[in-house]
Amino acid sequence: MRKNSIKNTRINSEVAHELSNIIRGDLKDPRINPLTSVVSVDVTPDLKHCKAYISVLGDEKSQKDTYDGLMSAEGYIRRQLAKNINLRNTPEITFVMDQSI
Repeated sequence: MRKNSIKNTRINSEVAHELSNIIRGDLKDPRINPLTSVVSVDVTPDLKHCKAYISVLGDEKSQKDTYDGLMSAEGYIRRQLAKNINLRNTPEITFVMDQSI
């Protein structure tokens, strides 16, 4: 599967949608800011790795706390993603703070 194929684009949007739902609804960590959004997702063609670009509305401390909360919940998020999306492999998630907004 090529990086810009239709299938990869569809998988990226589905993973972004599910990540957004998991962060918004399932995580109960008080460090995670409720105004956290998934800006975009890049899944590698072999479905092994995923970069999730996260935007947090708030100050720098709130962004760092949210990032720390997401990193501590990465295993849980990955399990929920595997449960909600039927993929051959569940990608290993790397969170990247998006400062563009």
